[in-house]
Amino acid sequence: MLAEYWPVLLFILVAIGLGIALLVIGMLAGPRRPESEKLAPYECGFEAFEDARMRFDVRYYLLAILFIIFDLEIAFLFPWAVVFKQIGLVALIEMALFLLLLVIGFAYVWKKGALEWE
Repeated sequence: MLAEYWPVLLFILVAIGLGIALLVIGMLAGPRRPESEKLAPYECGFEAFEDARMRFDVRYYLLAILFIIFDLEIAFLFPWAVVFKQIGLVALIEMALFLLLLVIGFAYVWKKGALEWE
């Protein structure tokens, strides 16, 4: 039974070996010309103007989580739409209920003001 895992182990070993080899080749063959501009930290092309460990507003995290939640719902809609003709009326009603719950959740978030950025 363990013989069936040899291809997987070989694949992992080749991947690790290739990754290490590419890093070593890059370190040996790459140019080394450090300058003050290349070593300076930057943010999107601008000079760093604050500490890298500054605090972000909680609304940023809330908006990011809400985006992930509502965006992942499409992952449930796509497979359903692909097999819509085969699954019938019961699945249509179930998807309608699912979307209704999603709209209720969206309305709740909107009413609470979580989508507003001041």
